[in-house]
Amino acid sequence: MAAHLSPLSHTSPATAASVAAVATATLPEIAQRLRQALREVVGHRALLIFTEDCTGRPQKKAGDPEITEHASILELEDVRRRLASGEDVRTARIGGQDRPVLALAAPTGAILVLCEPDAEDAAALEDTTTASAYVRIVWEMAATRIRQQVSDASPAYLVESRAASAERLRVTTELTESHATDLESLLALLRNTGIDDRRARAAAVELATTALVHAKTRSDVVVALTEEPVASAFERLRADLRPLTRFGRLDVQFVEPPADGRALPGEVAHAARAIVRSAVLAFNDQPDTTRVRIQWDCDGTNLLIKLRDDGAGALDGSVAELRQVQARVSILGGRAELTGVPGWGSEIDVTLPLDAPPPATSGWDLAPRERDVLRLIAAGQRNRQIATTLGISENTVKFHTSHLYRKLGVSSRAAAAAAAIASGLR
Repeated sequence: MAAHLSPLSHTSPATAASVAAVATATLPEIAQRLRQALREVVGHRALLIFTEDCTGRPQKKAGDPEITEHASILELEDVRRRLASGEDVRTARIGGQDRPVLALAAPTGAILVLCEPDAEDAAALEDTTTASAYVRIVWEMAATRIRQQVSDASPAYLVESRAASAERLRVTTELTESHATDLESLLALLRNTGIDDRRARAAAVELATTALVHAKTRSDVVVALTEEPVASAFERLRADLRPLTRFGRLDVQFVEPPADGRALPGEVAHAARAIVRSAVLAFNDQPDTTRVRIQWDCDGTNLLIKLRDDGAGALDGSVAELRQVQARVSILGGRAELTGVPGWGSEIDVTLPLDAPPPATSGWDLAPRERDVLRLIAAGQRNRQIATTLGISENTVKFHTSHLYRKLGVSSRAAAAAAAIASGLR
């Protein structure tokens, strides 16, 4: 059980240090640091964060691997939906089990789930205003820190985000497995000879209707985590630059992208906005610049960004803002070109690929049979189906699967399938 906070105990040096660690945490560190800060008030087995701000890894987890390795995005989306409806969420299905939880939403839209909180500590939160305020303040600080880092789109974040595209594929795999379960349930019902046709038909209709609702909801989650429409991404850019256009000396002109352009992967949308912000700041530092033109377009494969000013055409690519632009572009495998014509202005052309290159599979060192098993896992087959397809025993399939998990560095079937799909193994 955690030590309960008195009105002054949260100002101790140790507590202050743990809060400061949250305020300065990087994205990979933030869950663990937040857990350390909150455990001073409420003990818990695991901490889960779910945020659409960070499209690379919307889950951030710390604590007991039995929970963190099995918690799914769809489970956390369900918690978020319940919180948004005003429900006081005390229990939730996490990691395939119903568990007591302490769940909080932040103004950014992110949610925090403390799994299996110490019962006495959780009760103390309701009775102690100071302790409850501490938990909420530290959590909202963490959520703001996440949004800030994603908005900045640092090269480190973009590396992590693009490398984590398998996370989104894992969600898709979870969705596929859920569909398979619904279909198996429907078939089992229709094959049941113990109920008459009328009752079977009514039950089948109810089951199918429920499955369709779930499928639509979950598909919306997958899309939201994977992509951002180019028009809404551009509108968010307008909002980012609004203070500069309202109070600054620059006349910023926006050329809208095609409304029907291809949606942008999350990391590309974040990077594109950060690239434009940095470039506009570089333009703004030129004393003779009064107007900047910003244009986005999409050729189906790349996001095309063109920025032009009306300055002296002497913008230096070595300035800090443009070095940051180049770093972000390089991380995403794109190209950036700066040109200037004396007396006519400077122009920056950026090309950002919308698709990440597939990761190489050579480092996995898979045996031919392991590769066969992985390909069938990616196709959605169960162990029994794989055994039949390959003419081997189910135990042999399990043996190969355990070796695959170790070689791929994953801990679940969905993650293995996502890694295979991301690598192009079909």
